[in-house]
Amino acid sequence: MNPASSKSFRANVGTDRRSRNAAAPNADTQGTGDDTQGTGLSGDNLPISEQLRSSRKQCRKIATSHYENFLVASVLLPRSMRQPFYDVYAFCRTADDIADESDSKEAATRGLADYRKQIAEIYSAAPTTTNFSDHPGLFTALADTIARFDLPRDPFDALLDAFEQDQVTDRYDNQEQLLNYCQRSANPVGRLVLAMADCRDERSLKLSDQICTALQLTNFWQDIARDFKMGRIYLPKSVMNQHGFGEELIQQSIHDGTPTPLEIRQAVSELCDQARQRFKQGRELTQRVPSWLAADVELFVRGGLATLDAIERAGFDVLQRRVKIGKTRQAWMTIKVLLASRFPKLQLGQGITQ
Repeated sequence: MNPASSKSFRANVGTDRRSRNAAAPNADTQGTGDDTQGTGLSGDNLPISEQLRSSRKQCRKIATSHYENFLVASVLLPRSMRQPFYDVYAFCRTADDIADESDSKEAATRGLADYRKQIAEIYSAAPTTTNFSDHPGLFTALADTIARFDLPRDPFDALLDAFEQDQVTDRYDNQEQLLNYCQRSANPVGRLVLAMADCRDERSLKLSDQICTALQLTNFWQDIARDFKMGRIYLPKSVMNQHGFGEELIQQSIHDGTPTPLEIRQAVSELCDQARQRFKQGRELTQRVPSWLAADVELFVRGGLATLDAIERAGFDVLQRRVKIGKTRQAWMTIKVLLASRFPKLQLGQGITQ
């Protein structure tokens, strides 16, 4: 990001960019940068405007009310890093909601175009007068976080590309096409997280991509029935052909309420194995990121692997019910990761599937 970008916007919200070193605290130096303690200070310990204070509050509300797993993971973060994560998550969550929950594809496309315009405004070297009448909380706080952590623009644009693709593409011919979609729909989130941790080396980025793609694929194989009811099939046609079935079999099974046919189970089993390998290949990331982030990475990897285990225990019968991890299991995983992060001799990152 150009150091001059968002300059006038930062003046509007009343904060300047922090140094990169300050942007990546360790677990022993937790501040109150999320503004939850009523200090009236930004992450730089500078006074903030009411607009930014309100913005952060709205982003926290979006982040903590939409996604249980994210809420659990955020507990493991240093307090000073929670608000920036809320700001980025609020953008991702609401953009995804526009793509999936708008009244029509045309409405979704218009809403995503507005988001793209706002992102361009934030990164403009000479931004025009800021107007966030539709989403004041989201973009004011997001711009502040982008400036403070020098977040790259490409991941935001890539996410919007993927959400726009959802409006015109609902089938995938092969796995290459699907992985290309994941590269834009999932991987950018991990890259933004690494940027907030000032962890920008190529090896770490690639490991993050493996984990994020695995999480996206796991979600696809968990939600085949739900996605089908939305008009989307992420099972590649090449995989369906390889296992001797077409989408008509998916439709028939869902309509009749019958167990998932063997051909589909075998395909899902194969695809789950591939996702599992991606998680294992990406697990090295827990050893490369700052300690305050390692616990979150570990939790998401364990959660993904646990979901794959649950799908396998259900015999890959994914068309009649949505397999998910119970709250007790989620809580236990969180406790184990938290303990491992506090007591390194427990070897965080080892025994990852247990």
